[in-house]
Amino acid sequence: MVIFFGIKASSFLSPANFTLMTGQAGILLLTALGATLVVIAGSVDLSVGSTILLTGAVLAIFINNVSSNLFAAIGITIALGLGVGILNGVVFAYGKVPSFITTLGTLSLLSGIALAILDGESITFTSSSVDNLAIGRLIPYVQNAALVALVIFLAVWFLARRTRFGLYVYALGGNEQVVRLAGVKVRRMKLYIMILSALTAAVAGLLLAGQLSSGSPSLGSNSLLDSIAAIVVGGTALSGGIGGVGRTLLGVVILTVLSDGLNQMGVNTFLQTSLKGAVIILAAVLTMASRRRLLVIK
Repeated sequence: MVIFFGIKASSFLSPANFTLMTGQAGILLLTALGATLVVIAGSVDLSVGSTILLTGAVLAIFINNVSSNLFAAIGITIALGLGVGILNGVVFAYGKVPSFITTLGTLSLLSGIALAILDGESITFTSSSVDNLAIGRLIPYVQNAALVALVIFLAVWFLARRTRFGLYVYALGGNEQVVRLAGVKVRRMKLYIMILSALTAAVAGLLLAGQLSSGSPSLGSNSLLDSIAAIVVGGTALSGGIGGVGRTLLGVVILTVLSDGLNQMGVNTFLQTSLKGAVIILAAVLTMASRRRLLVIK
């Protein structure tokens, strides 16, 4: 894809465009990181886009009316992520409502709250520290948003691959009943993964709002589709138990290159959305086919 887009669009391989892509990839990676663990556990989080929207809306109001301090903004972000995650986790795990229904409901709930806060309009804000966190460049041609995403990626990767928590997440996606019989506190695990998903989405909301210096009604509008696409394209099975955040990183790179390349070529935005949907379907079919082959081999 890099070679193809490099030939078709002369600006694709420019340093400025590469810098832009690192920022886009960082936001998408954060959006998909926690959601990947939810999928591995055999569930789904549809509220990541609304969490991003709510985070941007609250931050815009907070920075304009209370404080533009970076640590205060981070604190508000973490509080929002925890709140959304606990809401999703309690309803899903303890209320025994399927994750699809739970997060579909909070998707509408959070979007409605955010739009009410914004009153349907974009709210700009000024915070040099938040801007620097999002679009500054500690490393040349790499936005700080990408560095933040990589640091959090490493932490989540370690959690998923080198801890008992990660082992239980994969086991949940394989067979929840067996995990419960083995003595694992399944409801608590479900609560934790929903909190983690909301936290990473909230951080994505902070950085995305920082990149735009505003909270707007369209913030995070494509995040849900893009995050699912990245997870599935990376090879994580929607049925659970197979995949990982390392694969999601690969999916993020593929989706970022594809989206940016299509933009550079001037492809219609609506057609791009259709292409992403087709990519999700194709990747899901291939993943399920490979899983069936694995079962036959075993």
